[in-house]
Amino acid sequence: MKLIIQIPCYNEAETLEVALNDLPKHIDGIDKIEYLIINDGSKDNTVEVARNWGVHYVVNFKKNKGLAKGFMAGLDACLRNGADIIVNTDADNQYNGDDIEKLVRPIIDGKADIVIGARPIDQTEHFSPLKKKLQHFGSWVVRKASKSDIPDAPSGFRAYSRDAAMRLNVVNEYTYTLETIVQAGRERIPMESVDIRTNAELRPSRLFSSMLGYVKKSMLTIIRAYIMYKPLQFFSICGAIPFLIGFILGVRYLVFIAMGIDGGHVQSLILASTLMMLGFMTFIVGLQADVIAANRKILEDVQYHVRKLDYDNAAAKDEDKIEA
Repeated sequence: MKLIIQIPCYNEAETLEVALNDLPKHIDGIDKIEYLIINDGSKDNTVEVARNWGVHYVVNFKKNKGLAKGFMAGLDACLRNGADIIVNTDADNQYNGDDIEKLVRPIIDGKADIVIGARPIDQTEHFSPLKKKLQHFGSWVVRKASKSDIPDAPSGFRAYSRDAAMRLNVVNEYTYTLETIVQAGRERIPMESVDIRTNAELRPSRLFSSMLGYVKKSMLTIIRAYIMYKPLQFFSICGAIPFLIGFILGVRYLVFIAMGIDGGHVQSLILASTLMMLGFMTFIVGLQADVIAANRKILEDVQYHVRKLDYDNAAAKDEDKIEA
């Protein structure tokens, strides 16, 4: 069984070697461990540091494309190079490398396909009180949207089986962490969470420039992912609100008519009709979106089988080269 540990990097020359030195060299149940970095348009000597250390693979972007695209490019490279398990960690050594064994153990034992490390958020000193509350709130929202029990949704310290990695799709350009949990939860991919440790902060986070920006982008990512996987439910809820308000106004108008008070309430009747039509049209949009979502599921299934053929052939060719 082959494990590839991937690290997204953007100008990480100062911290990358520290993070690499912390990675495990052997794990029981794993035959081979290899290392990969995604150079996301770094302007420093990140790649040189990685190659001097002995990293096996380097995925290069000439221009910074963001964490989400870097993550997917890393998965692609890992799968093409025959990874049975893929672990994603950070270049700033935020996560304890010894805990990688805890991440991959449920996958090795066949208990899960995705394992996410749960940080001790309340005990992390460099997290402000506001950030701690937002982390908990964001994870709660993701749990509701994904119908999962993952306690630390924004955690980037996670492991994927080969099968799970081939099923993932990330469409937003911000981060992969939230969207992949919603997708896995809705697709019923087996997920687990394990408690992990964190190291002292080597540099400030670069994922967001302000707390407001982080909250806004995270909420938009969650809502978008939920709409993709449960469009009928989302639009039905949105449509039910104006429809019910309009229905109540309509009943109110009929009550006035029954009481013989029929003057001066035509505006209420017009508003009731408008709101009920708006709610009904929103529900129709939900039906159309649900049909599109059904077609997307078919396309994802086709994509999975194409990926499987492609990656398995690529891995087989690499093995033939090694044997030769």
